Amino acid sequence: MESYEIFRDLAIIILAAKLFGMLARKLKAPQVVGMIIAGIVIGPGVLGLVRQSDYILQTAEIGVMLLMFSAGLGTDLKELVKTGPAALLTACAGVLAPLLGGWALYSAFYGFSPFGSLEFYEAVFVGVIMTATSVSITVQALMELGKLKTRVGTLILSAAIIDDVIGVVVMTFVIGLRSPDSHPAAVLRGTALFFVFAAAFGFVCYKVFKKLDKRYEHTRRIPILGLALCFGLSYAAERYFGIADITGAYVAGIILCNIRDSRYIAEKMDVSSYMLFGPVFFASIGLKTNPAALDGRLLVFALLFVLVAMLTKIIGCGLMARAFRYSGSDALKVGVGMMTRGEVALIVSQKGLSVGLLDASFFTAVILLIVISSILTPIVLKLLYARDEKMAAEAE
Repeated sequence: MESYEIFRDLAIIILAAKLFGMLARKLKAPQVVGMIIAGIVIGPGVLGLVRQSDYILQTAEIGVMLLMFSAGLGTDLKELVKTGPAALLTACAGVLAPLLGGWALYSAFYGFSPFGSLEFYEAVFVGVIMTATSVSITVQALMELGKLKTRVGTLILSAAIIDDVIGVVVMTFVIGLRSPDSHPAAVLRGTALFFVFAAAFGFVCYKVFKKLDKRYEHTRRIPILGLALCFGLSYAAERYFGIADITGAYVAGIILCNIRDSRYIAEKMDVSSYMLFGPVFFASIGLKTNPAALDGRLLVFALLFVLVAMLTKIIGCGLMARAFRYSGSDALKVGVGMMTRGEVALIVSQKGLSVGLLDASFFTAVILLIVISSILTPIVLKLLYARDEKMAAEAE
């Protein structure tokens, strides 16, 4: 490919991603779904206008880092401390149930493999993809219903934040284990050492950024230094601790999430992500997806993947909420509110593909999960609240 042809590809990707993203929003679906479909349409499987290249892959990788950095910036550590054991254990159940469900589903389809084999870790990684929760759709639905600040709404929001943190740690551990010469103890040690390093280094960085923020509030040097921290920790995570680079980007966001200018940093990151790196990342997933490869067996797997992913969140989170004396109806709302998936599931899938734990054909299942869960969650929540209000009115 001639070097100048990349500009043509970028123009096509950005235009197609924007158009399909707007169309998805009109249809009440997440914009990222539209961007992925744009990649499928312009990719080799349909129109063949754009093909994967090293530049697109590297640009998409930067997009992943920015998305994870932004996710970390959106974490409220003070809120997590306040939520207590209910949110923590609900999140743990919301990770464990899908993890086991994904492993069981993949193993049932492709055979149960012994512990330590590559096939075993492939099955586990399918469960890892299911662990991620995207609460933005749920938050919007609860806001429209006026229920965001209720006991149920607070639990959902807090548990979803913790859920993503645990999910990233689990992903880091599983990816570390997939290496043929790895040992569980060594992977666990590397993961633990990274988080110890991140805690100590992060405390120092937090203090430095806090002083800089006080002196140079709302200046561009703050997000520039934040971006350098994001890339630096991403490099250190992979190079020195043998864990996923996106974990470093996520931790960098968490380090800065409680400084005064955290929202300002996030806004500046969103400009780059929204304009270029985000569309390229999501479109690149579509470029890897070939609809012609979706045979009957894979389609059945994709539909079961969606079903298992949603049910395991409802069961895991709902039962744990019930254990903390939430009513049966409220526990069901917690489970339903936790079943939406979004960008993090795609990022985890992309990482699995890059390390050889996932085949590109499985992206279809992940895309279906995001679309269906994003559509069903607001509808089911509204029905559950309407039912409760009707029952309360009849009881008066």
